[in-house]
Amino acid sequence: MTLYYRDDAVQVTSESIRAGGHVVALSDVTFVWHARGQKTLAVRGRVLGRGVLVLLLSLPPLVAVVCVLSLAWSAQDRGNWQLALIILAACAAGALALAPFLEIPLGWLDRSYERGSHVHELWVQHHGREDLLVRTPDALRFGQIYRAVQRAVEQQGDHR
Repeated sequence: MTLYYRDDAVQVTSESIRAGGHVVALSDVTFVWHARGQKTLAVRGRVLGRGVLVLLLSLPPLVAVVCVLSLAWSAQDRGNWQLALIILAACAAGALALAPFLEIPLGWLDRSYERGSHVHELWVQHHGREDLLVRTPDALRFGQIYRAVQRAVEQQGDHR
């Protein structure tokens, strides 16, 4: 027996698929497909959170551009370029010092995109009926499960 995938809720082997209380023998599977399910509150919250995070990461650079333009405009009117350059240098040094801390929110954004924006469903046809085996909003996990099922079914077909 070959193990293709296993987590707390799903196990795909060369003999069967175990998920959601169902056990389906691979020899009985006639068709496998995936579909998009209805979005859940968690998925909508993830998409909304992603939008808020992008907005929060975009605002500081936009505010900085407005401040720099305003500072340059006022320095031109007063002819006091030395103070303007000192303020710009201090702000640039501060921005460079804070740049490593962007790793945290950018990591959150990365993981949000990895998990996806949809609910994914894995369906199988066996014994003439269709069963939903897996329904998850986690795109990365779903991809691993679906690929494991594909490999298991392909291997099963090679042995027939």
